Amino acid sequence: MKLLVGTGNKGKLLEITEKFGELPIELKSLKDFPEILQPEETGRTFAENAILKARWYSTQTGLWTLADDSGLEVEALGGLPGVISARYAGVGAKDEDNIRKLLDELKNERNRSARFVCSMAVSDEKGILRFLAEGVCDGIIAFKPRGKNGFGYDSVFIPKGFDKTFGELSSLVKQKISHRARALQKIISFFSDFIGNKT
Repeated sequence: MKLLVGTGNKGKLLEITEKFGELPIELKSLKDFPEILQPEETGRTFAENAILKARWYSTQTGLWTLADDSGLEVEALGGLPGVISARYAGVGAKDEDNIRKLLDELKNERNRSARFVCSMAVSDEKGILRFLAEGVCDGIIAFKPRGKNGFGYDSVFIPKGFDKTFGELSSLVKQKISHRARALQKIISFFSDFIGNKT
């Protein structure tokens, strides 16, 4: 079975590839389809964007597709950055730009509660939604970036039960507790059952 992972983010692709290691599924990435068009992420929620992307890529390639949308929700900011996490400081913003804006907006805020959310959608080769999963990781926002691991807001997010940011924690730990890891566990279960039922 072939599965397209609908992301151009190297960090996400690596995390997903590691989780799929046990399954008899050949993973493809967007790099395998250089002519593919990118969808406009018009969804108001992570789930809507994940479904939109999964259907978009599957109908273009004729492959089953896994797509995700994820981001950071900060309580004191009313849930922002939310679905615009990757472009919080503007279109084309780099991770450090987004982090700088976030910390600046929280500089006088005592409530640092936040959570990472990941929605993952699976569509078949005809663009029909077959499965939707969500993973959440609660935590707080650090006062300054710490650590070089990960990507996005990892260097300022301290997961609940830890005193280190995702940027300081090993990828092994992150693979067990992150929002994406939790969503992926449900995705892996879905494919394990699906493949098992087909054999």
